[in-house]
Amino acid sequence: MAKDAMTLKPAAEVRTAPVLALGLIGGYLTARETGIRPLGGVVLAAAGALAARTAVARRGPGVAAGLLALYLLGFGASHPLARKIGAWPAVLGVTAVDVAAAHLLVDRD
Repeated sequence: MAKDAMTLKPAAEVRTAPVLALGLIGGYLTARETGIRPLGGVVLAAAGALAARTAVARRGPGVAAGLLALYLLGFGASHPLARKIGAWPAVLGVTAVDVAAAHLLVDRD
């Protein structure tokens, strides 16, 4: 049977760490390269929603809420951090923290 191109993988089969990396790095790049910051926010929000969906399925709503809070905190912290150390180091730094947390809290079997 052919798989519908618009059907998402089952939530429990998605890894949250690469999705969150895509959201933070991809959101930054989208905003920077298009000059449209809200478009970067769309990428950030879509990745966060997909990762939260997986976290709920694999570890429950409490872990999902914590992971999403860390993701949003990282996004918020990257802005003042960028003024101190530069945009790329800030984005990569918060991404590393979020990816490590996602791996440890959700993805690790």
